[in-house]
Amino acid sequence: MASDERLGDQRLDDKRTGDIETHPLARTLVEQVMQAIKQRISARTLVPGAKLPSIRSFAEVMQVSKSTVVEAYDRLSAEGVILSRRGSGFFVTSQMSGNNSGHLTPLTLAEIGPKLDREVDPLWVSRQSLEAGEQYLKPGCGWMPASWMPEVPIRKALRSLSRANDAILTEYGSPLGLSEMRQFLARRAATYGIDASPDQIILTGSGTQAIDQLCRYLLEPGDCVIVDDPCYFNFHALLRAHRAKVVSVPFTPNGPDLDQFEQALKEHKPRLYITNSGLHNPTGATLSPVVAHRVLRLAEQHDLTIIEDDIFADLEPEPAPRYAAFDGLDRVVHIGSFSKTLSASVRCGYIIARPEWIDGLVDLRIATSFGAGHFAAELVLTVLKDGAYRKHLDALRTRLAGAMSITSARLAKLGIKPWVEPRGGMFLWCELPEGVDGANLAQRALAQNIVLAPGSVFSLNNTADRFMRFNAAQAQDPKVFEVLETLL
Repeated sequence: MASDERLGDQRLDDKRTGDIETHPLARTLVEQVMQAIKQRISARTLVPGAKLPSIRSFAEVMQVSKSTVVEAYDRLSAEGVILSRRGSGFFVTSQMSGNNSGHLTPLTLAEIGPKLDREVDPLWVSRQSLEAGEQYLKPGCGWMPASWMPEVPIRKALRSLSRANDAILTEYGSPLGLSEMRQFLARRAATYGIDASPDQIILTGSGTQAIDQLCRYLLEPGDCVIVDDPCYFNFHALLRAHRAKVVSVPFTPNGPDLDQFEQALKEHKPRLYITNSGLHNPTGATLSPVVAHRVLRLAEQHDLTIIEDDIFADLEPEPAPRYAAFDGLDRVVHIGSFSKTLSASVRCGYIIARPEWIDGLVDLRIATSFGAGHFAAELVLTVLKDGAYRKHLDALRTRLAGAMSITSARLAKLGIKPWVEPRGGMFLWCELPEGVDGANLAQRALAQNIVLAPGSVFSLNNTADRFMRFNAAQAQDPKVFEVLETLL
């Protein structure tokens, strides 16, 4: 124990000198102290309002250093479990239940999992995936397993930024976002044939926030927006929040159905068309140049703006056509983020738009979220510039290709067939056997700790009830297919 205590002391010393190396054993000591306090509160040994043991006395009880107890108390205070009173010490907070009965709310609740009776709507998959505990398998979610992400480069970047100047760690950033990051994104866009200066780029908190900002900027309640059928389900939810009228057009393996797209433009006079470029979500299909050029001609004829969400760009083996590359950012706004290949926890997205829109978007950014955060952009840029990230992408694409092949073969044995064979990415858009309803299957699978993505949440016109989107990266556990076999 003495050696462990020295590790705890060393960690605090490292923090004071700015060299944060979080040794696992030191981190465990702090967590042990925190857990001991939480257990005393749960057992009512420490009741609301009670004073905690002094730092010195509890360090002796736990056989750790005083600095370890200080950090544990600070973290408990940040969690709202205890509070500090200057000159008096630390006290248990008075967390009471919402019924005013005077009964204590347990500080540690059993994981009850997703809501089995929730209606299957555009938010269903997101809610179930985000709220599910570790015991749930998530072949329906839209992100990679944590073990597939570049943890080592992220930790390396964090260590580097821990030594950065105070402005990066504490101050607001420019509302446009980090200049160096925008320069990097301009160079990156050029590799996809998109010609844009850094001044045409504004950073956002995520890809979803980028679309939200553009909808705020371009739409009025009641305006019409076209989406694909099927399309990413959160497009439906976000547009509903903006009180937009949403019209969907069937999506083919090469892009939107051109005849129905033109008919929708004539009939509904939409303001926007929101779609994926590169790898389409959920189908995995790729836009053809012929369809792209025809869509752009129609957009010009009908005064339509296109928002292309390029969030899966780094998962492509080779770049596919982009509307923004053909259009020159005249009628197209290009957005993206790095949540699929780098980190969903470090939120950093971007908008690339025509120059005359940038001032208005900056004003909107200040009104809704003030400045852009320095830290997330600095962290993402540090990782992106590291050669390890390029190696990570190469390995990730190879790993995904293998996972797609295995998942497709396993699904085929169950009579579940892909709609197209994607050229990359993580998604398989599959048709279920005759008579099987995707929403019903997803609800029954949820009861067995499997989160699926039924086709109905992707289709505004209810044309995909017999479809399901599978995330191959999240479908590697054989239990997924064992459960499906029992339910089909």
